[in-house]
Amino acid sequence: MKRNLGLIFGGRSGEHEVSLQSARSITGAVNREKYNLYLLPVDKSGNWYLADEVNYLVNADDPSTINLNLEKLVPIALIPKENSNQILELSSGRPLGSLDVVFPIIHGTFGEDGSLQGYTDILNLPCVGADVLGSSIGMDKLVSKELLIRAGIPVADYILAETGNDMDEVIGRVESGFPYPVFVKPACSGSSVGVFKAESRSELKDAVIRSLAFDRRVLIEESVKGREIECAILGNDELIASVPGEIIPRHGFYSYEAKYIDAEGAKLEMPAKIPEEVRVYVQDLAKHAYKALSCSGMARVDMFLLSDGKLVLNEINTLPGFTKISMYPKLMELSGVPYPELIDRLVELAIERHATREKHLKNVLSAGAY
Repeated sequence: MKRNLGLIFGGRSGEHEVSLQSARSITGAVNREKYNLYLLPVDKSGNWYLADEVNYLVNADDPSTINLNLEKLVPIALIPKENSNQILELSSGRPLGSLDVVFPIIHGTFGEDGSLQGYTDILNLPCVGADVLGSSIGMDKLVSKELLIRAGIPVADYILAETGNDMDEVIGRVESGFPYPVFVKPACSGSSVGVFKAESRSELKDAVIRSLAFDRRVLIEESVKGREIECAILGNDELIASVPGEIIPRHGFYSYEAKYIDAEGAKLEMPAKIPEEVRVYVQDLAKHAYKALSCSGMARVDMFLLSDGKLVLNEINTLPGFTKISMYPKLMELSGVPYPELIDRLVELAIERHATREKHLKNVLSAGAY
């Protein structure tokens, strides 16, 4: 029997266009013998729609101008209803279908940060990827760094700046602690959105001001000189770690443009040319970080390989890109999990986690009030 799979994409995020690209790739890879696919785009204002697969995008082949074709979308609402989750036409209340599981591919805010995962919990829907806790931790660079440090995992040293801080005092602390260049990052953002490299005091001040436009907390990190290594993780309790890949940036660092717009922005070395013992080290550290941050379903773990052979973890992405040039699906395919099978496994992991959660919830409810 086919499952009804809802693909949620777009959203109120600085990575809206990336999400559209990811959705397009997933749509082309879903096994139609196993799934009835429901496309559920969300526009930049947060409105939900149902779309057909023919006309839901404009400029689909241009990563910089790709957009939703709003004239062809049907406004909808999702509501829980006993054993099925109904898609209702917003204007008439007419049922348009039901869902068994959803695959959210909204990167960044309101999609990767636990917000959407909480909504699917309310709808009582299995949801691909990390749960509320793992998503929110993975999105917050400050919280994730502190948890990684407690787990004994090496990370880049940093200084925190917040809205309202004395800028001269912040810059003084940075210059006392780190040489230039440094990297400035919003605490809660993904895909290098709002990330800037600063080579001087004036550039640092400008970078902090610009980065604070994306979040009230900003991390100013020391520059780590090393090879950029990435490892894909798949699983809930039993984990599969992919062969590692390497990013070789051509524009100074692996920027948003290099990841999703400029196909020549970086060279992707897959698998990474590293010794066997380093490969095992990368995979073990990726699994350790995955568990330390309460991840489930999937994640891409990014780290630096230093010249002395040590690893420094950069960040973890609980909803990695699924575009045609994205590392996560490419690494999993190299590790023996082709794209269509990867979707199948992620769906099964979502259903497995949901069943476990429902079992725990049933036990809590049966225990009664304290």
